[in-house]
Parts: sequence; structure tokens; C-alpha cells
Amino acid sequence: MTPGKKNLITDIAGIQVGHAADVNLRSGVSVIVPDTPAVIGVSSLGGGPGTRETDALKPETLVSEAHAVVLAGGSVFGLDAASGVTAAMGAEGRGFQTGAPKPSPIVPAAILFDVSNGGDKDWGDTPPYGQLGRDAYGALTRDFELGNIGAGYGAQAGQLKGGLGSASVALDDGTVKAGALMAVNPVGSVIDKAGRFWAQGHALEMGGAPEFGLPSLIGQVANAGAHPMADSKLGAALTNTTIGVVAVAVDLTVAEACRVAIMAHDGMARAIRSVHTPFDGDTIFVLATGAEKLAETQAARPLALAELGALAADCVTRAVARGVFEATALGGVPAYRDRFDR
Repeated sequence: MTPGKKNLITDIAGIQVGHAADVNLRSGVSVIVPDTPAVIGVSSLGGGPGTRETDALKPETLVSEAHAVVLAGGSVFGLDAASGVTAAMGAEGRGFQTGAPKPSPIVPAAILFDVSNGGDKDWGDTPPYGQLGRDAYGALTRDFELGNIGAGYGAQAGQLKGGLGSASVALDDGTVKAGALMAVNPVGSVIDKAGRFWAQGHALEMGGAPEFGLPSLIGQVANAGAHPMADSKLGAALTNTTIGVVAVAVDLTVAEACRVAIMAHDGMARAIRSVHTPFDGDTIFVLATGAEKLAETQAARPLALAELGALAADCVTRAVARGVFEATALGGVPAYRDRFDR
């Protein structure tokens, strides 16, 4: 396997991403938009989730497609970012047709907690996230940087600066199978004391170099004998959550998309220690564009779905590590490379 051409979620055709951040606020928003409505599933395994529209995504409900997904900082205030995106899409006539003068865009969202990171949160009775959502939607692109950007701008991963990470995976024939975008803000750590990523064994090469981790540490195994809460941020245990989106090009049902989302959480567990704690609201959405068939026959779908879920989990693992590896120090929280690349 290799990364896709960009090694971003946008290696999946028909997916765009927009980001907005406020430097003084130390927070931001990312919006993931399929060119046409995409089948969506979700899995939330954290003990403290903050989400919008997830009940509408259950297989037994009417909704089967989404027009966008929003990831935001700001805790509960950040959910307003989806309102900004919804308003902007509705003004364009994009959304679920109800017979009303304006369609109703389906814009699920998840938030992470970054409101105690030292930024200026004195916004009175008008949180800025609705406008940040609009700004992110207005900045859609297929190329973007990683680290301190969008929903990952104010994130912290254990004792290190967190950030926004992305990755994609292609098979030997060049077919891109999955892409992931993760905003990394867990209570747990992504590294051991020596600076070895828990995800290290999953790193692929980009231009002949590993996509994350220091060359001197590549090939070493992280020390799983350490206490599972080592290098976590227990002193601020309520200020967490890792959220993300996986995109695939195949024709999933809602139930199948939910199964891929469940499997994708395995990727989070391989990259973060500890994960899915009572203090994290870990949530993953899956967008399926339907451009290709999952399998040629109905009988072949379960095995193809298992492969797809495993590849999605691998992308999540790598995206989490890349988000931290590419982040830069902010507000006194050190970056990975500041601490270890000496």
C-alpha cells in the first residue's frame, strides 16, 4: 500500500475541505463537503461526545445522505459552526428537498474542547463559531496544510500540541480506497517517553521518507510497558476529544457506513493511549460518495466491507500521528519536533 497522491482525504474524488481559524481565539473549524450528497454513517465511542444530527444518521431513519460534515473546536459553542455552514448551503439551494422554499442541508457535526487553552474566549453572547463555519465553507479546497489549522488549531494531544491530520491509502493498482481527516485533541498520549509514536509501525513513505516520526526512531517499538496514562493531560482531563471523517468512494448503505465508522475507531486506538476515555468524545463520520461498487455481487459485500473498514482504520491511525507531527507550539504547549528533533 502507498499513500494517495496528496496523502489527504481529498484523494477521494469529489471531496473538498475548508478550514478557518482565529489566532486570538486559538480555535478553528473544518468543513468536509462532498461535491454531491454522500451516504453517511457515524460512530461515537468516547464518554463525553458533543455532536449534532447524529441521531438522524441511524440506519432506521429517513436521512441517508449528508451535504457536509463540520469538525470544530469550542466545545458546545463550536456546534454553532454547523449552523453557519447550513445557512450558507441553504442560500445556495443545496440541501434535502422538503417542498419548502429553501431546502434543508444535512450538516452533522462534532466538537472538541479547546476553550481553556489560553485563547481569548470573551465573546459575550455571540460565539464566533457560526462565522468561522461560514468562513471554512467559503474556503473549500482539495489542497491544505496539516497541524495548526482548522479544527485542530487549538488542540492538545496529551502533553504535546495536537493538530489536524490527514492521510489516504492506495492499493498497488493505484486505486485510492480511503482517506481520513482527524482533529487530534485526546487526553491520552500519541507517543511514549522516547518520542516513538504508537502509530509508528503504520507509517507509509512519502518521497522516500516516513510520513511521520523521526528517522532515528523508525523501526523501534514504542514502550507499551509504561503506565497507560503516561504523558496524558490528566491535569486538564475534561479538555479533550478526537474527532474525524473518513471518506470512501464506494456505494455503501448507511448501515455499512456505520460499520466502517466503528472499525475506523480501531485506528484511533492504535495511535492514542489511552483512548475512548470518560473524558473524550471520540467520534468518526464516514462519507461514501458512491462513485464505485463496493463489490460485484451481494455475496461479496461483507468481505469487501471488512477490507474497507481495515483500510479506513489504518488511515485514521496515520492521520492522528500526522496531525501531531505537523503541529507547531502554541500557548506554551510544545510541538513534537521541538521536544524531540534535536
